[in-house]
Amino acid sequence: MGCAQWTHAAWHDRQPNPRERLRGYANWCNAVEGNTTFYAIPARATVESWARQTGPDFRFLPKLPRAVTHEQRLRGGDSELRAFLDAVEPLGSRLHALWVQLPASFGPTELGALWGLLRQLPQQYRTAVEVRHPAFFEDPRAEEQLEQLLGRAGAEWLPFDTTTLFAARPTSPGEREAWSKKPRVPRRARALTDHPVVRYCGRDDHNATVAGWRPWVETVTGWLREGRSPTIFIHTPDNAESLSLARRFHAEVAAGLPGLDALPEPAPTEPMTLF
Repeated sequence: MGCAQWTHAAWHDRQPNPRERLRGYANWCNAVEGNTTFYAIPARATVESWARQTGPDFRFLPKLPRAVTHEQRLRGGDSELRAFLDAVEPLGSRLHALWVQLPASFGPTELGALWGLLRQLPQQYRTAVEVRHPAFFEDPRAEEQLEQLLGRAGAEWLPFDTTTLFAARPTSPGEREAWSKKPRVPRRARALTDHPVVRYCGRDDHNATVAGWRPWVETVTGWLREGRSPTIFIHTPDNAESLSLARRFHAEVAAGLPGLDALPEPAPTEPMTLF
């Protein structure tokens, strides 16, 4: 279980050491999206710090640089890809999967470029591919082609479920911004590998967020019963309460699977008293 980020202004009371915000986050969740690597390749020393702040079972999903996926559209960016792979190598077992997020304009006619990239990536890493072109969700032939390609590569199709976000008109500035930026595609809940990954985006209204994820609780419970090991990321438009919501999602799954491994127990944020 995780969120889109490991630090947020609303979480600072839960992350008292500003130099080790990731360590504080890892007391709440055991996975995190690696969005920052999309915008800039971190220094290797920075990634070594991430590894020191987390246990060996913590899951990172670093996103491939935009120079590779968006600017070169998988047909170049070899130096950036090599630099990225070198930078994230210190994560070791914590590198759960490489996240390939493709632009909404990347359609079925470009699948050859995707196949070329997946064959180029180191085999020791899992790969999760997020597509946003409507054809992959509306055209059965395009969907089948993508599934077959991912299957041959041993890669997962990473869905970003925004159906709850778009179920009603936005009611806040955060929701209006999310409406302008998030992809509007159908919910997809078919796993291709033993390690499915889901990104779920709710709303500012927590009740709506929780109601919208009910199908995912059922799906994730089913995956776990099949022996799969899913990773779920909870988003809201401002993400201020996504830490608590991620733990609530885990609790709902655990209610149907009493043997499910527990999340870390956060340290108390209130000072202890004698009385």
